[in-house]
Amino acid sequence: MDVRGKRVVVTGGAGFLGRSVVAALQSRGCSSVFAPRKKDYDLRDRANVQRLFQDFRPDLVVHLAGTVGGIGANRSRPGTFFYENAIMGIELIEQARRAGLEKLVVVGTVCAYPKFCPVPFREDDLWNGYPEETNAPYGIAKKALLVQAQAYRHEFGLNSIYLLPVNLYGPGDNFDVESSHVIPALIRKFIGAKEQKRNTVVVWGTGRATREFLYVGDAAEGIVLAAEKYEGEEPVNIGSGFEISLRDLVQLIARLTGFEGQIEWDSSKPDGQPRRKLDTSRAEREFGFRAQVPFDEGLKKAIEWYLSSPGREAMT
Repeated sequence: MDVRGKRVVVTGGAGFLGRSVVAALQSRGCSSVFAPRKKDYDLRDRANVQRLFQDFRPDLVVHLAGTVGGIGANRSRPGTFFYENAIMGIELIEQARRAGLEKLVVVGTVCAYPKFCPVPFREDDLWNGYPEETNAPYGIAKKALLVQAQAYRHEFGLNSIYLLPVNLYGPGDNFDVESSHVIPALIRKFIGAKEQKRNTVVVWGTGRATREFLYVGDAAEGIVLAAEKYEGEEPVNIGSGFEISLRDLVQLIARLTGFEGQIEWDSSKPDGQPRRKLDTSRAEREFGFRAQVPFDEGLKKAIEWYLSSPGREAMT
């Protein structure tokens, strides 16, 4: 697909990843990119999804919209996370089919993988176990969209692809106290402690779990490359191939933010999934994607963005 002449809708296009995807499309010369806002097109309602297709008449839809958050948010609102993520995707895929959409890109989540999945996670292992309990409702809701996309391809000929990005980070991330993921939460904690001259920062878990992180700009590039070049029905991982323990991550962010106090681990809080690292060979083979931004460099950019953000006080 040559996106330059296409009308493209990016659901969630005003969000963290969405802004980068919109920018990646525009950098390719795609001039008709639309990022409908939730207040105007609440995708939980079928009528709004129908109206979205009627109003924008897209050739390509990239579905990023979702209800997301860290471990705490997932534990406190599991029903909300399941219902809202499932219903948005189900209605969007159905209306894409009815509208005769040329191509649909559905973006899932690494949380769909089994809790004890062999490392590195390979796409073929996606169904070999239950996801990690704290975010299973979210992960299963997103994984159901893969089933729907594949079923609609076989029955209706809908050209839909499904991508599985790993944990994202970078400038413009969500630094909200209640719903942020691990990297922005740690950046906020350490900078706040340094500015308030507190000598101790408490972090969740034991530090033994590992994670893979992908810079948001790299993720956007991978998604747009897939939209352009991938036509398969099988899911595709989008990641960096880099794994780090949470203990090492905490120490690295403390150093980069200039925090020199004590770090205390609250082992009464969950670690989440024991390990996360993706096999990214399918993405490289199918559409030439390979992450470019080194982890330290991406973290520095995220920290700089947070420090320079005019609304930083409201984020804390």
